[in-house]
Amino acid sequence: MNIYFAADHNGYYLKDQLIDYIGKFGEYSPIDVGNQDYDKNDDFPNYAFRAINKILNDKDSVGVFICGSGQGMAMAANRFKNIRASLCWNTSEAIDSRNDDNANVLCFSSKQTSLKQAKTILTVWLSSEFSKAPRFIRRINELDQFGS
Repeated sequence: MNIYFAADHNGYYLKDQLIDYIGKFGEYSPIDVGNQDYDKNDDFPNYAFRAINKILNDKDSVGVFICGSGQGMAMAANRFKNIRASLCWNTSEAIDSRNDDNANVLCFSSKQTSLKQAKTILTVWLSSEFSKAPRFIRRINELDQFGS
């Protein structure tokens, strides 16, 4: 499974550490879509949109997006049809975002999430599956009716 990682300057170091971490698991292919160099003046939407285009064209892939609050990346991602980004602070949210909402983008706040927490949340998120409950499928379809 391809995992597209995107981060601005606030998430740059956490992104690189998570890529190293997840790359050790043979079943995942981490792909860094930027920023590849630390630039304190970069803007998160550029990296979010770059990664979203990859995800939308790569069936069964997912994304991990990181900025200072995590909110900006989630807002950028959720502008797109078939993208369901979730900002997760703990493993319970990670499980619910996959089980209930079939989230395909995990967002982190680099200012509020330690590397240890991020590793745990990411591992749980990747191992959680969509329940395919009819009510959840219906809700996802409703979201996609209004996406661009």
